Amino acid sequence: MTVSEKIDAKLVKELREKSGAPMGDCLKALQETKGDIEGAFVVLRKRGMASAQKKAARTTNEGAVGTYIHAGGKIGVLLELNCESDFVARTEDFQELLKDISMHIAASDPRYVRAEDVTAEDLAREKDIFRAQAAATGKPAPVIEKIVDGKMAKFYEEVCLIEQPFIKDQAVTIKELIATKVGKLGENITVRRFARFKVGAPEWTVATTKIVEAAAE
Repeated sequence: MTVSEKIDAKLVKELREKSGAPMGDCLKALQETKGDIEGAFVVLRKRGMASAQKKAARTTNEGAVGTYIHAGGKIGVLLELNCESDFVARTEDFQELLKDISMHIAASDPRYVRAEDVTAEDLAREKDIFRAQAAATGKPAPVIEKIVDGKMAKFYEEVCLIEQPFIKDQAVTIKELIATKVGKLGENITVRRFARFKVGAPEWTVATTKIVEAAAE
């Protein structure tokens, strides 16, 4: 009996549904982990991130704009998701990703696309707050800076879209969710910008990726 025959087809299908990766990649990952589906999922996530990093420099001038309305019309999201070709933009996988991220934004209310997009003012303010909190403990300066670094990492996870845990699967970040689709579709995929509106709220969120803006100029 071959190794591939020892892997239950139901496991391959389950991993395919969980990860969105091609069936062949799911089978290979399960073979590597001897049928451990969680371990195989980690393998696929790592490969997806590696693939995404290789394609990160590619220009994404195509894509689509998606919308999501939540809570009986009380919350609305407008999202531009980019890829390299119009063909990929029209695929079911890309449209599914567009919908999932729009839904996530409605639920999680991020303020920025990435950590690099956080304004200097917000960055300085948060660091000052965290540093003052840490200093109040009386710990030495080197320890205080480590505490600040840890709190800033948590801050990015809370306010930056791609660092947030995906609402449908908290074990996966939005960055990893995108990377999975990059690995499957073979093109770079980036979040260009988004806007989130809530009825009655005094403010609304509009976030744009800085690097994309610079390239557009």
